Amino acid sequence: MDIEIKSWLYDILNAINEINSFFTDRPKDFAFYQKDIRTKRAVERNIEIIGEAMNRILNMNSRIEFSDARKIVNTRNRIIHGYDTVSDDIIWSIVITHLPILETEIQSLLNE
Repeated sequence: MDIEIKSWLYDILNAINEINSFFTDRPKDFAFYQKDIRTKRAVERNIEIIGEAMNRILNMNSRIEFSDARKIVNTRNRIIHGYDTVSDDIIWSIVITHLPILETEIQSLLNE
């Protein structure tokens, strides 16, 4: 595997781990997430990193597949370019539903 791709995979994994760390001492609860502006912004920033790293990987090697890759890249674009249209529901859905799947896929690729 190309060293740049491997580096970006680790960037994604580190961003996922950082998001998960925000909820180690508090519940992974949507209401809490909505009220805590610092956590919201930190999660959004990590999703930006995930989306950018994923976009770079896909541009370098389109044969690598991720579940919902396009949606995650599009969400990254929305956070950056359409900050006023970011939906807490969509971000939370990514955190709860998509990141665990992505984490498994990244681990699998890194173990090849």
